[in-house]
Amino acid sequence: MKNLKILRKGVFVTGTDTGVGKTIVTGLLGRFLDEKGYRVITQKWIQTGSRNFPHDITEHLKLMGRIREDIREHLPYISSYVLKFASSPHLAARLEKRKIRVDKIKADFKVLQEQFDFVIVEGIGGVLVPFNKKRLVIDVARELKMPVIIVVGNKLGAINHTLLAIEAVRRRGLEIVGVIFNNLSKKGNKIILEDNLKIIKKISKEKVLGSLPYSKNKALLYPAFKPAGNKILRNLISS
Repeated sequence: MKNLKILRKGVFVTGTDTGVGKTIVTGLLGRFLDEKGYRVITQKWIQTGSRNFPHDITEHLKLMGRIREDIREHLPYISSYVLKFASSPHLAARLEKRKIRVDKIKADFKVLQEQFDFVIVEGIGGVLVPFNKKRLVIDVARELKMPVIIVVGNKLGAINHTLLAIEAVRRRGLEIVGVIFNNLSKKGNKIILEDNLKIIKKISKEKVLGSLPYSKNKALLYPAFKPAGNKILRNLISS
């Protein structure tokens, strides 16, 4: 590890929709980089549906084998905004009469970026989610020039969702590290699920990082994730 140079200290994990597995991939990637000897932390810039501690960060910690105490000193920077109503950030912020400031999100990210080798940021919902009437969360990632991982809920309809997500990220000039598929149900049609990977790769020309099987116990997905972790790491560093 000492002979490798970190090219990108931050990575943005987005998805084709809400509930497709961004939290899982963020936590598993955090565990992978931690086991490789890197100092790593996760962020959720805007957490909705939480009253105090951001619940997605709780899930990241579980997957990484950590507890809240491990990140106590960094808590002020992990989630710039925690909002109670479970909705798009623009609506949750409006209901609480709070203004989401981009400069605060950027400042919090940069504080952690200076203290850690990698900061993994989990996005909110899909790619084009607003935090006010004019701006989208992906716009902040663009301003920070972050590479992007796209998590796909692998199901019927994933082709359209994924190609639209890829197109939206590309239009903002962001580098796509790759696409990782997450099987959302054990009842999915195997022919469709396998073809989704092939046709999306063929049309988009983007790298398929891997595919996670369906499992109620998310920690058991780690062995299946490790090949994807290696591909992501190679993108973030150089010899």
